[in-house]
Amino acid sequence: MDFNMVGWFEIPVTDMDRAKKFYEYVFNIKISIHDLGGLVMGWFPTAPDKKGTSGSLVKHEMYTPSATDGPLLYFTCPDLDIELGRVEKANGIILQPKKEIGGGHGFTALIKDTEGNRIALHSLK
Repeated sequence: MDFNMVGWFEIPVTDMDRAKKFYEYVFNIKISIHDLGGLVMGWFPTAPDKKGTSGSLVKHEMYTPSATDGPLLYFTCPDLDIELGRVEKANGIILQPKKEIGGGHGFTALIKDTEGNRIALHSLK
C-alpha cells in the first residue's frame, strides 16, 4: 500500500467558537474557520511533509456530537469509484454517491458499513 488509510477526520460541534477556543488552547494551535454554504468548518493546521492526517471541527445540522457515535472518518482511496463498486457487494449501503468537493480537493462519498457505521471515502479522481 502506498498511502495511509485514514486521510481526514471531522469532529461534530454545536458551538464552533467554544470548540475552536478549546482545541486551540489545549493543543496550542490555530484553527481557521470556513463557512462553506452553511457547513461551518474549523480546519486543524496541516503539516504536508509530516506523517499523519489533519481534520476539522464541523458545525451543521447533519452533524451531532456524540460520545457513542464518534467522528466521521475519511478513508483515502486512489480512486473511490473502485471502493464504491465493492460496497453493496459486501452488504454495505451507499449513502451519498461520488460527489466533487470543488476547489481541486477531489471527490467524496459516504457509505454505511455492515455494522451501521457511517464512513466517508475520499480520492483525487
